[in-house]
Amino acid sequence: MRSVVVLSVLVLLTTAYTALCLRDGQLPNGDFELGPKPSDMKGTQVVNKTAIPNWELSGFVEYIKSGQKQGDMLLVVPAGKFAVRLGNEASIKQRLRLVKGMYYSLTFSAARTCAQDERLNISASPDWGVIPIQTVYSSYGWDLYAWAFQAESELVDVVIHNPGEEEDPACGPLIDAVAMRALYPPRPTNKNILKNGGFEEGPLVLPNATTGVLIPPFIEDDHSPLPGWMVESLKAVKYIDVEHFSVPQGRRAVELVAGKESAIAQVARTVVGKTYVLSFAVGDANNACKGSMIVEAFAGRDTIKVPYESRGTGGFKRAALRFVAASDRTRIMFYSTFYSMRSDDFSSLCGPVVDDVKLLSVRKP
Repeated sequence: MRSVVVLSVLVLLTTAYTALCLRDGQLPNGDFELGPKPSDMKGTQVVNKTAIPNWELSGFVEYIKSGQKQGDMLLVVPAGKFAVRLGNEASIKQRLRLVKGMYYSLTFSAARTCAQDERLNISASPDWGVIPIQTVYSSYGWDLYAWAFQAESELVDVVIHNPGEEEDPACGPLIDAVAMRALYPPRPTNKNILKNGGFEEGPLVLPNATTGVLIPPFIEDDHSPLPGWMVESLKAVKYIDVEHFSVPQGRRAVELVAGKESAIAQVARTVVGKTYVLSFAVGDANNACKGSMIVEAFAGRDTIKVPYESRGTGGFKRAALRFVAASDRTRIMFYSTFYSMRSDDFSSLCGPVVDDVKLLSVRKP
């Protein structure tokens, strides 16, 4: 009897330790490869809210197998063999033990199906946000998205909810590959007034994420999956890594994939009347994004247009904007002048890459 008690205590301690030390990576059963029992299914619908291991379901949730059809439409599973589909007002939830006060970024795959104006409500109480997914950025039929929050307590319920109101309750998005990583917001230094100018701190990029990770529009600085930066645009920007793309500096960069509708910004502390230099790299991601590109950079009321002729095979050039600060807060912003499509795939949005952004004060000559 004593050995049973000791074993139980060890199991509890091990479980608690694992929960407290949640590592960066996929959530438990985040790929939904562990599915419900046949007795918990009615067709494709999951009828038991705890039938999918590690998840709690609410509403009309379907368990979808790769290659499954709905009428003439082939349902695309982003990763592995299985995913879930959220019908009207349906949601999936997982309770996590996190570090109170720490920032986290949630990464997940979403594929739009038969609904046109699809969006997702993402929450980690009390934080929440709305991610529009009606724009498909790649021809694969699905995209990876990132969303960030600050843990207000040790136990946090992460919820992905479809607020849709379609006539067909099954017309909802597919969700797969849910993962998370802790964020460590960088600070300005004597080598760069801007925070995270190299974009090295950002959302988790899954090992097989050949499409990059989309950071949704209207993301503010306080809870951004790209710490220090805001997405001030109608469309998303793409976070790319050196494992799958060409990156000018370091291991991460940002691709501006939707012309003037895809912009990043940061507000920097400056001294009125002081001279500054904003320097940065402009290139292409080695993703067959060919043609003439222009990145427009702004520092308050000053601006510069940087042309870049892309062969779509990687490469970059450097540029700099010298300006005199007119305020104690200067908004730094980047966007692409033109829309671009991949030359080998005319349904995938692409654009110029921005990286290694630095802001430094200089002495007047």
